[in-house]
Amino acid sequence: MKFLYVLSLLAATAFAQVSYQNHTGTILRVDNGTFGPEIEEYHYYYDQWPIGLSVSSKGRLFVCYTRGDYTFTLGEAVNQTAEVPYPSAGLNLPPDMLNTTWNGIPFGSANSTAFISVQALYITPATSSRPETLWVLDTGRPTVHNAAGDPSMPYAQPGGPKLVGVSLDNDTIYTTYTFPVDVHYPDSYMNDVRFDLRSNVTNGGAGVAYIVDSSNEGRPGFIMLDLGTGESWRRLTQDRSVLRVPNDVPSYFGQPFYFRQLGQPIQWQQEGLDGIQITPDGKTVYYSPLTSKTLYSIPTANLLERDSNPLAEIWAKANVSSKGQRGGDANGFEGDSNGLIYQLMPEQNAIYYFDPAIGQTRTFVRDPRILWPDSASIAADGYFYMNINQLPDQADWNFGVDSRVYPGAVLRAKLPNNGTKISTLG
Repeated sequence: MKFLYVLSLLAATAFAQVSYQNHTGTILRVDNGTFGPEIEEYHYYYDQWPIGLSVSSKGRLFVCYTRGDYTFTLGEAVNQTAEVPYPSAGLNLPPDMLNTTWNGIPFGSANSTAFISVQALYITPATSSRPETLWVLDTGRPTVHNAAGDPSMPYAQPGGPKLVGVSLDNDTIYTTYTFPVDVHYPDSYMNDVRFDLRSNVTNGGAGVAYIVDSSNEGRPGFIMLDLGTGESWRRLTQDRSVLRVPNDVPSYFGQPFYFRQLGQPIQWQQEGLDGIQITPDGKTVYYSPLTSKTLYSIPTANLLERDSNPLAEIWAKANVSSKGQRGGDANGFEGDSNGLIYQLMPEQNAIYYFDPAIGQTRTFVRDPRILWPDSASIAADGYFYMNINQLPDQADWNFGVDSRVYPGAVLRAKLPNNGTKISTLG
């Protein structure tokens, strides 16, 4: 009996020595980190770390990169591992022209005819009056570094922040919209954009753009742009639903995250309103701050109401609706033809979706390769494309130490239930 006891003890000890890094011999259930449809590795980044992307009806992949010292801020993939400036190198301002100084105060460039620092891209389909269009959202606010390496973001000045329409028929800019200072503040930061191009949405007859102002400085809100008249206005500025949750400590890559920037004390992530998606019927916008576990919605009618109505802001705030917690902080959003609201979940290495039909959030896909999904694009081919850029490991968030490992990537997965790009708003 004593011999059998020793054998059983040795066996137990052997199992106890199994580690996660080598768990093939464990008798325990193991989380392999995956869920949902198969993920394909579609594109690799070896030069510049991406932010936004969008995929055209012909499968062209467009990407953008916030500046810095990057050579260009808007590009097109030319093969699986390389991108080139788009539409041309000359339309991407060189690094030494990105910012200026006035009385010792740094400002981003006021250039309205070239790209400064592009944050987001979105493609709308061709219509009888408009070509298939790559919409380019330029913040006008590059990141600059002083002699000690401390990063900062110059204020915006009129002309620099803009929304640009590029025809994919001939790869030329055909329209540019800029913003007045009472709509786009010097400390605004345009983060993402969605469109409703139906002619009856606004008086201008050409549709509307809904733009997210995520403003790290603390004045986030929505900017609406009438594409027919060029008029723009704000709504929900500093409403509780668009503000960052204070003292939020998420976990990225399994590690608690604090914002650690050279020249500054250790802080929390500052970004407010981030994700935005409009429903296929154009009646509702879903949104949330980056540092918040709550999903919100508002009727588009409230965002479209102009300031000529003195009750417009009061009505908007009264009609904000909480959809409850979703299970974590979320980055960018996307939406499909089935009305699902996809949310990029960097803490969970996953993409969730909110289903309005059941009022609950579900997991679409989860994979250990999803190391900070920064933006997404649903294409006409029925695939969900996402940029992976390891953003929490960048130098500007970690006392100057860059722990990212090339390549970055575009991953893609097939949408459920034959979902595809929303076409009803074109």
